[in-house]
Amino acid sequence: MGARIGVIGAGQVGAAASYLLSSTPGVSDIVLVDVDPARAAGEAADIGHAAAFGTAARVQEGSYADLAGAAVVVITAGASLKPGQTRLELLQQNLRIVDHITEQVLRAAPGAILLFATNPVDVMPAIAVQRWGVAPGRAIGTGCTLDSIRFRDRLSHHLEVSPSSVHAYVLGEHGDSEVLLWSGAQVGGLPLLDFAQQSGRPIDTALQRTMAEDVRTAAYRIKAGKGVSNFGIGGCIARLVRAIVGDERSVFTVSTYLPELLGVQRTCVSLPHVIGRTGASTPYLPPLADDEATALRASAEVLAQTIAGGLQTLGEKG
Repeated sequence: MGARIGVIGAGQVGAAASYLLSSTPGVSDIVLVDVDPARAAGEAADIGHAAAFGTAARVQEGSYADLAGAAVVVITAGASLKPGQTRLELLQQNLRIVDHITEQVLRAAPGAILLFATNPVDVMPAIAVQRWGVAPGRAIGTGCTLDSIRFRDRLSHHLEVSPSSVHAYVLGEHGDSEVLLWSGAQVGGLPLLDFAQQSGRPIDTALQRTMAEDVRTAAYRIKAGKGVSNFGIGGCIARLVRAIVGDERSVFTVSTYLPELLGVQRTCVSLPHVIGRTGASTPYLPPLADDEATALRASAEVLAQTIAGGLQTLGEKG
């Protein structure tokens, strides 16, 4: 018997995630919840028909009560990022929505791991921890998991190797202050820049800047072209859920609440975590070059200030 997974939000991100989850090993039951039950029912039926071609996963529209027993609840509901808008600018629109959803989910499925994909994704886990008492390892933002894959994909194309052979991470905010960890990147056991040099495809400082900008602005370019970025984050959600329900103990750069990081108090940024059936481990802080440490501290400070402002906006629990 597989795991029950809840997905809150039947928009394009929730639908893409549900479709990919329907073929994810270890998932047997998906409950799609939305303020528009007709849309959720339509998406559930459509995804269920596709799933019937190859898997036995059951996909259904439901209410919060139907989340009882869920292993993971994925929260995608909220306003989408518009062209030219930053993720942090979405805060006021999405904060109250996600806070209300969190309350309802915890009533129905108090043992579920919460996986947040609503932007600003690094703020939402901190709200769950500080307002609702969720354990930090059970309130997880997708964070820089997708950014790390984009980084590896960009490097793999340049180096002409498989992305699975590239070990490279993006840390910090899932957004404009994110930090590409060049100093810790490796290919084939070699430091990335050494491998690039030996392979005849060197990566100089100018190219590093270009690649970093490509990774950082990927979502903006996608949204400018098609209006929404849904398949990349859908794949990210499905991969993280697979790691949880399969107790993989795989490492991903997700965001969790941190009482302190590099001198910054009460923040929530992406760092490497081990992901398994109990959620996310305590984070691991990799060795950082001086400029990377400075940039990560600045990213943590941006999010600490945003989280503090969000908590002030929400006020006391109703």
